[in-house]
Amino acid sequence: MTSRHPKGLPILFFTEMWERFSFYGMRAILVLYLTQETLGSNPGMGWTNTEALALYGWYTMLVYVMSIPGGIIADRWLGQKKTVFLGGLLIAAGQFSLAVNDVTMFYAGLVLLITGVGCLKPNISTMVGGLYKEGDSRRDSGFIIFYIGINIGAASAPLLVGYVGEEIGWHYGFGLAGIGMILGQVVYIWGQKHLKEVGNFVPVKKIEGTKKNAPLTKIEKDRVIVLLISFIIVIVFWGAYEQAGGLMNLYTKEKINRIVFGYEIPASLFQSVPAFFVIIFGTIVASFWAKRNLKGKESSSLFKMAIGTIVMGTGFLMMSGAALEAGDSGKAMLIWLILSYLLQVLGELSISPVALSFITKLAPVKYASIMMGIYFAATGLGNKLAGLVGQLAQNAGELEVFTGIFIFCLLFGALLLVFFKKLKTLTHGAEDTVKNDT
Repeated sequence: MTSRHPKGLPILFFTEMWERFSFYGMRAILVLYLTQETLGSNPGMGWTNTEALALYGWYTMLVYVMSIPGGIIADRWLGQKKTVFLGGLLIAAGQFSLAVNDVTMFYAGLVLLITGVGCLKPNISTMVGGLYKEGDSRRDSGFIIFYIGINIGAASAPLLVGYVGEEIGWHYGFGLAGIGMILGQVVYIWGQKHLKEVGNFVPVKKIEGTKKNAPLTKIEKDRVIVLLISFIIVIVFWGAYEQAGGLMNLYTKEKINRIVFGYEIPASLFQSVPAFFVIIFGTIVASFWAKRNLKGKESSSLFKMAIGTIVMGTGFLMMSGAALEAGDSGKAMLIWLILSYLLQVLGELSISPVALSFITKLAPVKYASIMMGIYFAATGLGNKLAGLVGQLAQNAGELEVFTGIFIFCLLFGALLLVFFKKLKTLTHGAEDTVKNDT
């Protein structure tokens, strides 16, 4: 990783890995903590499923929507590097606030987390793109490596934080997530010597010879239009995919048979399954698209995102099978859940890392952090949509909702393929210099 890529990539890799450990650890136990009864050896807040999913939707939306002001802060005042550091401090403070058994501290912790992730998330991704010069063929593989770091954190967090939270104490789990962010800050500070040329605030009127207040060119406007359309794909994707932390998390706890070799696996541990699949299948999916490209077949970002939407949606057909088997009072086999996560991840690998690289190619330089912020805001809207869909399932029924998600993703992906060539034309060859962007 260090020999072929800039030395700053491992620093951002491990910083983001620990930040995602913090985020996904907290995410794995949030709705379970909220819905746990207030009595017993490990009491929760005693909320209903609907109430917990509502808060989950608002939290996961705001945590990404705040990426817009986070991007603005970096572009206009602090620079990406300092804004990432500020975000890490706020995240750590938020997790340790949740570790305190107090309602006021709980809500204060959520506010700190929302603000911190908003500062860190868009800017560290933009810094990864900044490590490479325009047209550098290593950029896309660099984002794949970076994405693997995200999923190492996401895979390990539910196993550790989830187990500690469910089996020992919820607040110990939140505290462990905070320790993860502290480790990320240590790595980030130590690695500053490798990040001297990236993420700095440049208070000048020109960026690469273009005035900041100059209007966008026709090509830039067309590319922004394509980016905004791709953000719609992002909203749909996360609206379905983020059922994992909400509806599917609760469904796993209540209606999936989790007993393996006589031991009942805690529900939160299954939050690590998608991330493990990303690590296992990431290079396989990358090789698939690379081989298509070498054969001269279509493998552009927009095409991958359309196919990814369809494949991801198919995962919910598996959950429909689980709902049919479980019925109203029974439990479904674990294999349905595993197959669902597998298909969702195969779709994810053609959408999420591709979109990150796509933005750094198409976004006008002077709006780089803001456009990345808008991308994560779209992610946030998708998360809010996920919460609303989860709430709907409490009344309409899981079978109807799972089937509805499958049908919608299938039709939406097909619609993207119909208009694919026109959208590709509007990119004005932005991907011609860089191949194999998986």
